[in-house]
Amino acid sequence: MNLHSLMPIVFTVSLGLFVFTLGLQATFADATFLFRHPRLLIRGCLSMIVIMPIVALIIVLVFHLNPAVKIVLVALSVSPVPPFFPKKALKAGGKENYTIGLLVATVVLAIVSIPLTMEILEKVTGVPLHMSPMSVATIVLKSALAPLLMGIAVRTVASSFADRVTKPIAIFAGVLLILVLVLVLFGSVRAVLPLVGDGTLLSLAAFALIGYFVGYLFGGPNPEQRSVLSLATASRHPAIAVAIAHANFPDQKLTGPLVVIYLIVSGVVPALASKLMSKAKTPVEGERQVAG
Repeated sequence: MNLHSLMPIVFTVSLGLFVFTLGLQATFADATFLFRHPRLLIRGCLSMIVIMPIVALIIVLVFHLNPAVKIVLVALSVSPVPPFFPKKALKAGGKENYTIGLLVATVVLAIVSIPLTMEILEKVTGVPLHMSPMSVATIVLKSALAPLLMGIAVRTVASSFADRVTKPIAIFAGVLLILVLVLVLFGSVRAVLPLVGDGTLLSLAAFALIGYFVGYLFGGPNPEQRSVLSLATASRHPAIAVAIAHANFPDQKLTGPLVVIYLIVSGVVPALASKLMSKAKTPVEGERQVAG
């Protein structure tokens, strides 16, 4: 088994561990929060599941990009389960119930939304695309839903144990993920370097930035929910994206490394946007206080 085929497995394991640590700090009420608040659920679905494939389609059709980049953008756009955002969102001020509820909702809906969105994109573009609901379900169950529910269950029966093991497991998952990212980039650096200056990084950064502001728009008036949905919409599930790309375009060897690059870009760009937004708000808030 080579690194190219091993990458989705490592992604699934490391992401599953990350989500497991999140479950160690959550409750079942948190997991079902969005299903009990349909307006918030609809906003989240529009932001993460409906708008982003349209954004990717526009970028792919308007700009002259390497075919592998187009494949990755489409694959990312239909992979709405955000495995990395919960920790960032909680640090940004998001509440556990909305943050975890959004994760669970997208996991459940992804089983239907991903095959359906791919079928729609196939009809629009004429490019054959497919991924069965069972394949999607297998990935999201292994990397998101099952680890989350297991973490919640452990928290329910042994809260002190959950507190002790959360940090070590998170560190291990982080090291594992960084290791595979470095190996993938190192193994494909010669193939990826020519794409650096041809608009590839710009298109990936634009997709992440647009996702951030789409989430900000649909997040509504609540600043905590806005911060969560902004990060969630910019984030995409790498294991699903790689699986879609490999299933439909097995000869495109750059798709895996490009997904890795997007993981890095989607971590940096939203963080910078968030800081700029915070700095822009600070003077306004100061002026309001003086006026008051």
